[in-house]
Amino acid sequence: MALKVAGRAAIAPFIVMEVMRAAAEREAAGGEVLHLEVGQPGTSAPSAVLAAAHRALDKDVIGYTLALGIDPLREAIARHYRATYGVDVPARRVVVTTGSSGGFLLSFVAAFDVGDRVAIAEPGYPCYRNILATLGLVPVGLPVDGSTNFQPTAAMIEALDPPVAGLIVASPSNPTGTMLDRAALAALIAACRARGIRLISDEIYHGITHGTAATTAAALDADAVVVNSFSKYFSMTGWRLGWLVVPDDLLKPIERLAQNLFISPPTLSQRAALAAFDCRAELDANVARYRVNRDRLLAALPDAGFTGLSRAEGAFYVYADVSRLTNDSEELCRTLLAETGVAITPGIDFDPARGHRWVRFSFAGTTATVDEAARRLVAWHRKR
Repeated sequence: MALKVAGRAAIAPFIVMEVMRAAAEREAAGGEVLHLEVGQPGTSAPSAVLAAAHRALDKDVIGYTLALGIDPLREAIARHYRATYGVDVPARRVVVTTGSSGGFLLSFVAAFDVGDRVAIAEPGYPCYRNILATLGLVPVGLPVDGSTNFQPTAAMIEALDPPVAGLIVASPSNPTGTMLDRAALAALIAACRARGIRLISDEIYHGITHGTAATTAAALDADAVVVNSFSKYFSMTGWRLGWLVVPDDLLKPIERLAQNLFISPPTLSQRAALAAFDCRAELDANVARYRVNRDRLLAALPDAGFTGLSRAEGAFYVYADVSRLTNDSEELCRTLLAETGVAITPGIDFDPARGHRWVRFSFAGTTATVDEAARRLVAWHRKR
């Protein structure tokens, strides 16, 4: 008799990881790949972070920490909110997590019960949908497009029937790089508050903006859950370290969950991250490079047949309409990898209903990589 495999394990794959695998297989076979598929900085952690990690390895006992993280790091994150946003966030409301992924898991389990409906923008980060489904929650897609700057609106929340228990927003967004300005975020918060909807604000791309600075939900709603990470702006992707700013009513539930699910966040990463907030010059230089990459990619993509480009106000992504080229974004991505060596991500990862007509580009790598990828894509399009 076959043994049982849990139905909750039958979730959709995170397709960008499948693209990365195909790209790795091409490289293993001797082929060249220009990586515009993966959303991670092309730079290592800042030099001071690396030095702090070495010191910790030499001098510290790398054992468990408290489930909520080490106090010096929680206090540093609280200072970051005062310095960056002018917001007084008590260190006791800061929870250090095993990446933003750990933060999503903790906040979803703490805030929602099985069967609760949680609204998410589509296109949006696919792991929201997949984690929610795994937990027995019901993702409710909000179709967004260029007319709403690829962001949900208060009117969409007000129109939901039946209502939802939660709303996840991301500004800047993955895959579009678009942002909610302060007024739009405040309107969403007001709509949620009036309906008893818990807002979860994904702010992992804060610091990577190409114009106006991002607004944190922590400045507008003490009941919101804020998710952030050291992976993107702080260029510490593989260190698996993030944080939450949580309201008082969720603090003890999240602490108990963290104790049981994770014991503690990675200790070495926490020790190293203490130095991250003193690396602004190095990190802002990364953002300046992303901005150059963005401008060059936006200028080149129309000549390669990609249209309807998202505004890419932050993060390091451009979302592009490929309906003039194909009705199958997955097949197009396979073709481009095989024929040009350029790896990009199909939109079906971010929007199950309409993503077959869209793709995402990441410009987090070097400017030379972006320039060469753009050249190859334009040449490929001209040969069609």
